Amino acid sequence: MTGANNSDTSQKQAFTTDQKKCLMPELNFMTFLLSLNASALVQLGVHPDPSGEASVKNLSIAKQTIDVIAMLEEKTKGNLTEDEKRLLTNMLYELRLLYVKEMGCK
Repeated sequence: MTGANNSDTSQKQAFTTDQKKCLMPELNFMTFLLSLNASALVQLGVHPDPSGEASVKNLSIAKQTIDVIAMLEEKTKGNLTEDEKRLLTNMLYELRLLYVKEMGCK
């Protein structure tokens, strides 16, 4: 069993070392929201696809992403910090405006 523990420890150390190389931001509610926002902006055609392909609008998927963010706002009501609440409110406002603009609604 000691051999297994040593193996687990070395795997955890290697994983930690690999994580430091990636320099990923801390995963929390705000970074999760920012990730959803980035996805919606790509789907709306505002930002290019990170894969390097040409920007392609997919408004039905963008609407679904915006709806997911709205659902999170509803389900987390009363449980957010002021910064999280402000980010969520502003993000939804901006995404909804962009969506309406892309749909050609006036």
